Amino acid sequence: MSRAEMDALGWDSCDIILVTGDAYIDHPSFGMALIGRLLEAQGFRVGIICQPDWNSAADFKRLGKPNLYFGVTAGNMDSMVNRYTSDRKIRSDDAYTPNGEANKRPDHAVTVYAQRCREAFPGSNIVIGSIEASLRRIAHYDYWSDKVRRSVLPDSKADILIFGNAERALVELTHRLAKGEPIKEIRDLRGTAFMVPIGWLPSDDWDVMDSSEVDTPGPLVKHADPYAMEPQGQAPAVVEPGVHAVRIVSRAERLAAIKERRAHTVVRLPAYERVKDDPVLYAHASRTFHLESNPGNARALVQAHGERDVWLNPPPIPLTTEELDGVYELPYARRPHPSYGEAKIPAWEMIRFSVNIMRGCFGGCTFCSITEHEGRIIQSRSEESVLREIEEMRDKTPGFTGIVSDLGGPTANMYHLKCKDEKIEASCRRLSCVYPDICENLGTDHSKLISLYRKARTLKGVKKVLIGSGLRYDLAVRSPEYIKELVTHHVGGYLKIAPEHTEEGPLSKMMKPGMGAYDRFKQLFDRFSREAGKEQYLIPYFIAAHPGTTDEDMLNLALWLKKNNFRLDQVQTFLPTPMALATTMYHSERNPLRKVSRSSEQVGTVRNGRQRKLHKAFLRYHDPANWPLLREALKEMGRADLIGNGKKQLIPAWQPAGTGDAPRGQPVKTVRNPPGALPRRVEGARPARPGAPSRPPAGRKPVARKPR
Repeated sequence: MSRAEMDALGWDSCDIILVTGDAYIDHPSFGMALIGRLLEAQGFRVGIICQPDWNSAADFKRLGKPNLYFGVTAGNMDSMVNRYTSDRKIRSDDAYTPNGEANKRPDHAVTVYAQRCREAFPGSNIVIGSIEASLRRIAHYDYWSDKVRRSVLPDSKADILIFGNAERALVELTHRLAKGEPIKEIRDLRGTAFMVPIGWLPSDDWDVMDSSEVDTPGPLVKHADPYAMEPQGQAPAVVEPGVHAVRIVSRAERLAAIKERRAHTVVRLPAYERVKDDPVLYAHASRTFHLESNPGNARALVQAHGERDVWLNPPPIPLTTEELDGVYELPYARRPHPSYGEAKIPAWEMIRFSVNIMRGCFGGCTFCSITEHEGRIIQSRSEESVLREIEEMRDKTPGFTGIVSDLGGPTANMYHLKCKDEKIEASCRRLSCVYPDICENLGTDHSKLISLYRKARTLKGVKKVLIGSGLRYDLAVRSPEYIKELVTHHVGGYLKIAPEHTEEGPLSKMMKPGMGAYDRFKQLFDRFSREAGKEQYLIPYFIAAHPGTTDEDMLNLALWLKKNNFRLDQVQTFLPTPMALATTMYHSERNPLRKVSRSSEQVGTVRNGRQRKLHKAFLRYHDPANWPLLREALKEMGRADLIGNGKKQLIPAWQPAGTGDAPRGQPVKTVRNPPGALPRRVEGARPARPGAPSRPPAGRKPVARKPR
């Protein structure tokens, strides 16, 4: 991280210099550490520049010019999500900065950092990556500026973009550059994107398909005719007169021909200049992009930006278990860089005693960025590798008290779950493996995860293994044995799950299961908690103002919350992140989960500030500060019957002194303790009677939701 460290190592220069918007924490949960250690293991000298001053190029010169390239990322989070709330307000802190200090990274950090690297050393190669680059690899809607922006490639002026899990592409790219191959000629790596002249093709045998041919019923490519007299594209065989030769093409040959043709086909998306002004074309491009996301059958994509094309190669092939083990077992120090001294880094404090056991998510939730970045195919570590990391954490991480805070990843319980047939998996084009129902080809056996839990908690020096990652409860109910194991041994008083909503309208736009799955899970959770003699609680998360949500939907959710005695502390308002399908709904008001046309299904969206605030207020119906807004809305909705002091009413007619604002023109009488009213329950209090609906234990607050 400094010239002094280079001198101590005897380096006169670095081969690669990584630039990131995060503090440097040498732990595999942080992208820069993982990539840095991976390249180091390949024999390269790696420097890291963390949170540089972007107001000039000076700070980007601190380690000199790299021999091969600058690797530029925004960090573990998208810089705009990191810096702004869902209401577009600047956040007061940054979890990835020492002492949580805010404003240590710029807006659109990848673009800014890449430009400064180019300014510092004009002849250097620039490689961009991370979740920010992944989510902006084509034209995308930007919520913060409320417009469609170009791909990050032309704006950053980078030479190449690596999207998704970057290990394969980055290692090969680095070795080829080290051998002297020009970066402008490296065009065949999966998981990479780059700028090329309009109409460029890798070779003459490539076909170009318009995206309108992809999103249509029927076959996506012309299949070889199994009864053809000769292979398609070949001249008829010469036969003797009177002899009838029949060439029967086997299924394997036919499928091989289709696969070969797909590998040499690029799908042209509508140009940036068209999608930025046409929401329907934007929705069509988004749907096409997501249909071409399976590494087993995805084709290359191309999208014009002015006089050049952005070319996207197919997604990377997932790492095998052995390869993933190797990445996570590199020699990490498992702590922040010593230069930070005693400063506290909140993100590090949150994950320091957790272990990542898998990658990816096949849930396909439309509001989530995991699929666009990590993919739908689950990549799992071996049991032995995870156990070794727990032991290393026990021995090397300062402050370890025997409590493992989490064994998980994007989800808690997709470890080693996969399609039952590799051929089916390679040809599948579903957007989700679990919506509208769990696919019959998906394996849901939790036995490997149960085995891991049992062995982890018996390790020497380990007192407790908790599960902090989000649980996919619709999968969990397929394995009651797993729920029993989880509830009996791995819940620390409360367990977070994410139904996200109760109403079918928004749930169908989220691609989330209905509340029936939640009810089944809760029954098992409560039953196994009682059998274990434990008082434990579910902490549900819900989203306000998601596309497809009406005021009535939020009212029904609020009534469900009150009926079940939930008073939510932390709530989330929908935040449109680049390239997510829900963001497409928000921008285009069309449903990309189905074929998109001028007359296709429209999706209602919540845009204005008052309505977004109202939807959030419904989730916190118990907060007196929200009562004036809710009273006004309930009257407008014709549901004034829900205002009053009865048990079946949502909010009271009285207003505590010093809370809320009086509705316009209607002064509200304020009383401190209305006659006959029961005392308001303290938020976080336990149920008043045995068997009451689950609530957070007294004195506890739900943990913060991980960034999506």
